[in-house]
Amino acid sequence: MFKEISYSEAKDFLLPRHYSGRIPSISYAFGYFSENKLLAVCTFGKPASNALCKGVCGEEYSDKVFELNRLCRVENINIQLSKFVAYCLKQLKPLDLIIIISYSDTAMNHSGYIYQATNWIYTGKTKKRTDKYTEGNKHSRHYDKNVSDEIRKVRSSKHRYIYFACNRRLKKILLNCLNYNVEEYPKEENKNYTLGDFLKPELIYK
Repeated sequence: MFKEISYSEAKDFLLPRHYSGRIPSISYAFGYFSENKLLAVCTFGKPASNALCKGVCGEEYSDKVFELNRLCRVENINIQLSKFVAYCLKQLKPLDLIIIISYSDTAMNHSGYIYQATNWIYTGKTKKRTDKYTEGNKHSRHYDKNVSDEIRKVRSSKHRYIYFACNRRLKKILLNCLNYNVEEYPKEENKNYTLGDFLKPELIYK
């Protein structure tokens, strides 16, 4: 059974499992249940970067941009995540004119096959770059100037996917406004990570 869940339910499920080790902005959260047990969580929220929101389809539609920022399941249980994601996207469609962006992290050997199975648009890879260093797995916008001036943290390249959760007429308009080139889906070997193992940051010291 799939259904919408609360922020606290999503947080309690994600924190001990997701490799990022932190909770993003969450506007919508959905759960995958079996026999009243929560097996997977999918969340959507506003991206931290306003420049990113403007960059997808321009400033006119920047307030409509959301990110599928977490998709996580319990280990050793065979569940159909693509059907779960399709359900979540269907729940967002009645809101109309929602542009969803999501990333598959190459550092975690993810190619985004779930996005491919649910007909997202692939727009290539982001560039590998560095961010200001933060302690305790915090987002780079919460940096300590005294520390981050001496240390930079590597941000890995990510596969970028776009989905228009709206009617066909609006989708056609948004496709014409899309600022990224549409590319062929990547076909690489996926590797699962162990739940509870957080991604270790790659640091650069000045």
